[in-house]
Amino acid sequence: MRFAAISGRLHQVVSPGKVIDLHTASGGTVPADPQQAYACWDEVLAFAGSTRPEDAYEVAEETYGNPVPQPRQVFAIGLNYADHAAESDFAVPESPPVFTKFVTSLTGPFGDIAVPPGDVDWEVELVVVIGRRGHRVAAEDAWSHVAGVSVGQDISERVLQKVGPAPQFSLGKSHPGFGPIGPVLVTPDELPDRDDLELGCLINGEQVQKGHTRDMVFPVPELIARLSAVAPLLPGDVIFTGTPSGVGLGRTPPRWLQAGDELVSYVRGVGEMRHRLVAPAP
Repeated sequence: MRFAAISGRLHQVVSPGKVIDLHTASGGTVPADPQQAYACWDEVLAFAGSTRPEDAYEVAEETYGNPVPQPRQVFAIGLNYADHAAESDFAVPESPPVFTKFVTSLTGPFGDIAVPPGDVDWEVELVVVIGRRGHRVAAEDAWSHVAGVSVGQDISERVLQKVGPAPQFSLGKSHPGFGPIGPVLVTPDELPDRDDLELGCLINGEQVQKGHTRDMVFPVPELIARLSAVAPLLPGDVIFTGTPSGVGLGRTPPRWLQAGDELVSYVRGVGEMRHRLVAPAP
């Protein structure tokens, strides 16, 4: 199944451009607020499996927003592809480096993103959204705790990120708009192979990243097991699972996003985000 947030309300996407407002169709039993829906995800899925085609109406995909707008916890994983670790001059980690992106950095899958001063980089990622609370989850049970997956960008300002004596990963990756997610949330059963998805991004039509989630150092089930061994994962929590190679930092010379650039980010079988980089407001 596929779900979208439209005007702050949870919708089921029944076909391209056709959606059902689940709160209205259910007579109010399904929450209108997408974030609240994750707390009763099993009930959402059960109702979505019984919806009627005549309840669907047409919308433009550009109206879709972030399907997980206010998570209580946002986890982000660094160096989760060996080729990205190499281009960043790091060894492949033995444990996943974990940081956060602050919630105010999250935004939707379409629109403008302001480029602050500094060196602004791109990092396309598979985003995992938790649908059932889990603490000390075994890796073999991990996918049962996932509501769905989406496309994400871990946009990063590298100057602030590197400020010492300890790097400021979370601050450097949390300017407004630096965490777009969307355009839809796709349940794992919808995917032919949930552990092998192509992801990539383009700048002004040029392919700059292309990878496969099968190459993750720590696959989704292991990430969930390791994170939940410490912190209980809550319904609606978000995990940015890491980026493959091709980021601006790893290029010679380095390349950074500029105002006027078009950034397209995709995960095959999930969806595509499109953003225009703009100058910050005076």
